[in-house]
Amino acid sequence: MSRMVFCRKYQKELQGLAQPPYPGPKGQDLYDNISQQAWQDWMSHQTMLINEKRLNMMDMEARRYLQEQMDKFFSGEDYDQADGYVAPQ
Repeated sequence: MSRMVFCRKYQKELQGLAQPPYPGPKGQDLYDNISQQAWQDWMSHQTMLINEKRLNMMDMEARRYLQEQMDKFFSGEDYDQADGYVAPQ
């Protein structure tokens, strides 16, 4: 049976991640509180931000920016969208 967590993003019980996505306390927090669905949604959104905003992942500022956006994404705060992005109906 798969591991279930109460997902911070979607505020309901969903299938949890198979393993922490990062080392350390941040990874453990994500593992304990974020569902697979929320993580996959973040990965798609992160890819869109990297591509649309032409972020260089070797740049620490770009990495800090993505970390801030990830925190906002999972906590339910307003997070950046790609320029001109319109969510599907």
